[in-house]
Amino acid sequence: MATTAKPPKRLVMHRWQWRGKNLRGDTVSGELIASEVSEVRQELARQKIIVKRITRKTSPFGIGRVRQRDITLFARQLATMIRAGVPLLQACKVVAETLRNPAMRNLVETLGNDISAGASFSQALSRHPQRFDRMFVNMVAAGEQSGALDRMLERLASYREKIDSLKGRIKKALYYPIAVIAVGIGVTALLLIKVVPQFESLFAGFGAELPAFTRFTIDLSELAQAHWWQALLALVVVIVGVRRGIKRSPRFAYRVDQLLLRLPVIGGILDKGSIARFSRTLATTFNAGVPLVEALETAAGATGNRVHQQAIADLREDVGNGQQLAFAMRRARIFPIMAVQMVSIGEEAGDLDTMLDKVADFYEEEVDNQVDALTSLLEPLIIVVLGVLVGGLVASMYLPIFEMGSAI
Repeated sequence: MATTAKPPKRLVMHRWQWRGKNLRGDTVSGELIASEVSEVRQELARQKIIVKRITRKTSPFGIGRVRQRDITLFARQLATMIRAGVPLLQACKVVAETLRNPAMRNLVETLGNDISAGASFSQALSRHPQRFDRMFVNMVAAGEQSGALDRMLERLASYREKIDSLKGRIKKALYYPIAVIAVGIGVTALLLIKVVPQFESLFAGFGAELPAFTRFTIDLSELAQAHWWQALLALVVVIVGVRRGIKRSPRFAYRVDQLLLRLPVIGGILDKGSIARFSRTLATTFNAGVPLVEALETAAGATGNRVHQQAIADLREDVGNGQQLAFAMRRARIFPIMAVQMVSIGEEAGDLDTMLDKVADFYEEEVDNQVDALTSLLEPLIIVVLGVLVGGLVASMYLPIFEMGSAI
């Protein structure tokens, strides 16, 4: 099994204050936002400033970071400016002035400085791999070579918006049940630890045998009071252990993703979401003129699931050896028949990117429908489960009082 590449670490941005001298010998100073002091030195060196002092002005909190939607908005704004006939360098300066995120504004200003120093736009982007992935850089390079940079940026923005929307729907499908389960556990724990003991002290003065249901609830309350911190600690250990295992062991991470795909309902949503992202990414990169083998490498990283990443890595090897994409997908046995057939039609008709876009549209709609269905099914189920938990605990506490009333 091939090992999958680790995702890049999220950069924490700091505000750096610098002082130095320019080529004329004048003392100059200013501020830059970057993750490391080395980035500040490199930027000042490009501006031909002799550095005298660099200090970190503030803590990383409150500086902000470059988010995916910031990159998408930048691509959309830049495409609009270039289409209107504004030169690239001037467009970067205008866009930078409109940005509220200081980290993103600093990034765009850095890109502008690189371009003014003679670098192409794609070369300037490639110096920031944590923010602009290979797909972004390759499509910009293709746009520069073909003279259609505005169309490439527009296509990139549309692609990123669709992918972000799909990710949001998948997160909704995952987070909604988890949030509800957490609320149910929290309410139950609060009742067992805080409310039930009040009734227990009341029942101690009755001098009568308590009903079995009430006795069970009190025993459960005593267990929760004695070991709640151990249960919480065990939960934290499990979560931290799983996250570390995913980061450090590709095999463990693969097994976790494999397990997620086998979950009822949720697994289907994750599977269709991965297929949609793969199809959309492959269609966008292939349409931009990127060779199919290289486009498959980019598409593998966009799936978000290591099982699909491994399957697409095998596809890339088969296609590189001369096989048709549809035949390789059929051999992988992980892609739906409909997707394979659509790809086959696209290859025969010489319109692969259009067919891949249709596949992505279909599975994005499938994800949408399944998320809506899951939400509709969960809402009444949540009401029933919470009602049984809370109602059962309350009934067990009032049961002795009801029995005493009937005896009187």
